[in-house]
Amino acid sequence: MKRASDSALDSVLGRLGDLCYRMRKVVLAIWIIVVIGLSFFAFQLPSLLKGSGFVMEGSFADANAILREDFGIYESTLLLVYERPDTMSDEQFEQAVGDSVAKLQALPLEALADTASPFARDNVRTDPTMVKDGIAYAALSFDMHTADMSDNLALVREAVQAQQDGPVPALLTGAPVIEADLNKASQDDLTRAEMIGLPVAMLVLLFAFGGLVAASLPLIIGLISVVSTLGVLYFFGLQMELSVFLLNVVVMLGLALGIDFALLFVNRFRQELQQHSVQESVRISVRTAGESIIFSGLCVFIGLAGMLFIQIDLFKVIALGGMTVVLFSILSALTLLPALLSLLGHRVNRLMLLKERPSKRSGWVRFASLVMRRPVLMMLTALVLLLACAIPIKDMVLRVPAADALPTNYASKIAYDLYDDTFRNSQVSEVIILAETEAPATEPESLQQLYALTERLTDDPLVNTVISPFSLAGGLDADTVSAMLADPAAGAQLAPLFEQLTSGDRMLLRVELNGEPYAQTTQTWVRDWAGDNQDVSLLLGGYAKFNQEIFDEISHKIVYTLGFILAATYLILFLAFRSVLIPLKAILMNALSLCATFGIIVWIFQNGHFGLTATDIALFIPIFIFSIVFGLSTDYEVFLISRIQEIYRETGDNNEATLQGLALTSKIITSAAAIMIVITGAFAFTGVMPVKQLGVGIALAILIDATIVRMILVPSMMKLLGRWNWWAPRFLRSRRDRARMS
Repeated sequence: MKRASDSALDSVLGRLGDLCYRMRKVVLAIWIIVVIGLSFFAFQLPSLLKGSGFVMEGSFADANAILREDFGIYESTLLLVYERPDTMSDEQFEQAVGDSVAKLQALPLEALADTASPFARDNVRTDPTMVKDGIAYAALSFDMHTADMSDNLALVREAVQAQQDGPVPALLTGAPVIEADLNKASQDDLTRAEMIGLPVAMLVLLFAFGGLVAASLPLIIGLISVVSTLGVLYFFGLQMELSVFLLNVVVMLGLALGIDFALLFVNRFRQELQQHSVQESVRISVRTAGESIIFSGLCVFIGLAGMLFIQIDLFKVIALGGMTVVLFSILSALTLLPALLSLLGHRVNRLMLLKERPSKRSGWVRFASLVMRRPVLMMLTALVLLLACAIPIKDMVLRVPAADALPTNYASKIAYDLYDDTFRNSQVSEVIILAETEAPATEPESLQQLYALTERLTDDPLVNTVISPFSLAGGLDADTVSAMLADPAAGAQLAPLFEQLTSGDRMLLRVELNGEPYAQTTQTWVRDWAGDNQDVSLLLGGYAKFNQEIFDEISHKIVYTLGFILAATYLILFLAFRSVLIPLKAILMNALSLCATFGIIVWIFQNGHFGLTATDIALFIPIFIFSIVFGLSTDYEVFLISRIQEIYRETGDNNEATLQGLALTSKIITSAAAIMIVITGAFAFTGVMPVKQLGVGIALAILIDATIVRMILVPSMMKLLGRWNWWAPRFLRSRRDRARMS
């Protein structure tokens, strides 16, 4: 039955349905060509994935560029970690490590600029601080970007593997190794998640439709959406660096959305096929289910687009990838799926394995009837439960994922943990300061200004040590240094030191702070010291500065992200339903369920429940879950409320429309939610911790939405609001709605 007043969108979608029916073979042929062409590039995408994606313009990046160009700091470093066996003497350990480093140094490595070891050998820089408590490490440094280290890394890995039977096996780690292992682990995780998720999703679809033909269509649409997106993202990767997390997020989101959209569409088509011809069923399905798909897809699209406000590569890359897969999911559901159903016709009900049962008055709907008889009590119960789940949010600790994101069995993580525990103090932070003066740094006036700066730094209560040319020269003051540099004989002793730590009008200082890089006091310190300091301009770098800039960028831009998502979602839902209260109710319910989700995530991961090692929450997880799930939850709101609205416009009875809408959509929404939970929850069995947290978080949010929200909050609030659910300003209402609200 046609709606009371068809919109322009209805008309366009109706014509699209007719076109897909008439041109079904052409549409199918076009999609086959597109998918085959893009699949070739999709399989090459993993080779372009590089790094975690936490890259942005700022002081940290500028300082690194200057350190490389003016101070000769190397772009990439590989670390070889050695552990002395209890049965080996110190002399034997020294000999074994020296031999190992010599073999690695002799490899035909491109752009190898420096080799450092704790033990003296020819052509190797010796640093006695690189051995401690029976643990030693060596460093191979390269004038080459980490992303270009694949050939060198392959050579070193092969050589390290060949040494495993030697007296002291080497463990390889460092940024290039961790980056490569994260990429490999992410791909392995994706394969594992697909092997778990797809078969279970097929079972859910069989229970939903009862037949193999109907059940296979959503899987086909989901896979096509993902493959097409990955093929397009390959071309993005030629222009920009893509994070290793992109693959998992796109596949997770693409499969879930593609299957959900197709599930809704196939369900509506089969319902219409009982009363209409194949062509009419296709047209009605595109017009009704297609409209819901467009509005719900727009909500997900908007949620992802909101991340573009945050100028960090990871957020921009995930946003672009997610927006692309949403577009392909919508496009395939509105063109390819109607064409396939046009070809199949009544054969969509072939190969039935399970007998379908009527969905009306199911247990789900009977429970909704109970809720509507006690709406206030049920609503308050649900709200208390959600708020209780949200309590742990106050203890959430966010971290930028690094080596700790790797599975515990990876050699690079084992090596990094051994190096970190032995040679680094997690309670302190090293800050790099590039101090710039108006005149060259070695001029007397500049030396006075720079020496005064080191004194101010030393007097700061948070500073442990300041390493500068003055301190390395034995604590000489500016006047003494100036005099020595002016004397050729005396200056010869200081010249190498100042050549290494000064460049033009800049001097390099290393400051150790008494505080973790993530600590609020550390972030405040690096933020406050940056910029002009009396007569000296300071550019700060180091891990503490990196963290401060990342956290500041997110905290400053998150308001724009949230505001954009909330406002755009409200507008879309308002246009979809011509109601003031329904969009507001949907936003509030989504926000409550997401807060409960974040609280449970903290309880599971940060508090270490269910046998998990306690770990902090990856910095991007709350934003990703909010941006993705807010749209997905709105998905089900659109599916459900649009059907309720159809019935309400026919009957004018809000309570009956709510129950009938629930009866007609409960099975399909429950199935869609189950598939979403299965696809995303399968990533709980992966090894990369941020991916595990993301998968569990999305699955939890959908579970809460499909149970507490859909089963309790929606029917109770629909009952309480009555006809005011559909209130809108008079000029936006249809003639029938105006009469009903009067």
